[in-house]
Amino acid sequence: MRAKSSYLPTLAPGQAFPPVDRVWGSQSPAPGLLAAGGALDVDTLRRAYGNTIFPWFSEGQPILWWSPDPRMTLAVNNFKLHRSLRQVLQKFTTSPACEIRFDTAFDQVIQACASSLRNGQPGTWIVPDMVQAYIQLHQAGFAHSVETWIDGQLGGGLYCVALGKAVFGESMFTRVPNASKIALAALVSFCKSKGIAMIDCQQNTRHLASLGASEIPRAEFLAHTQVAILETAPAWDFDTLYLKNLLHHTTPTT
Repeated sequence: MRAKSSYLPTLAPGQAFPPVDRVWGSQSPAPGLLAAGGALDVDTLRRAYGNTIFPWFSEGQPILWWSPDPRMTLAVNNFKLHRSLRQVLQKFTTSPACEIRFDTAFDQVIQACASSLRNGQPGTWIVPDMVQAYIQLHQAGFAHSVETWIDGQLGGGLYCVALGKAVFGESMFTRVPNASKIALAALVSFCKSKGIAMIDCQQNTRHLASLGASEIPRAEFLAHTQVAILETAPAWDFDTLYLKNLLHHTTPTT
């Protein structure tokens, strides 16, 4: 890919985003970077995600907006249910002490994600301004938490953005072994039951690839997103039958 110009637009609050094909190219210092500035209000975040753009920046930096090409996504029908995770889920779904909840502890989930240490990272990109922005997005009905509860305690979980039937995964955490994987499996099972075909994973990681995620061209992801955001959003509630159906219909892998 030809290197893009190093010019980075600076947005005023409420200003429209540049077209995503103007991101910095693969030979630039920050491939996928589109713009800086703007705001983290609900309307801006909705416009951003609807155009495959997301904020990602560190403490002391301006708001930075990204739209990588290719894009890491998980087609829910490609989710890999490894035998070890299958065994964990089978035990989880049959234990009265274990349950999945949606949106009962969003603030706790995002705070836990923000405080989780990551390999090779000295800090977190979920800075306080981001935490408050996504709490507001949740209160507006466009961000959700998937929570793994064990013996009445929050053992792990994840949060995501959802516009119509477009789902954008953000971050996960775990305090109990496999709790975040259980939450992801629960999200996949929910999406399959509601006719949601794809979960955005944003960045390519070995862990996500091991679970069936893969890269697709951004143009393909944009086309999918622009259709999915116009579909009627499902009610974000959870039934254990979703996980049981996932176990029944997914072929285990080694």
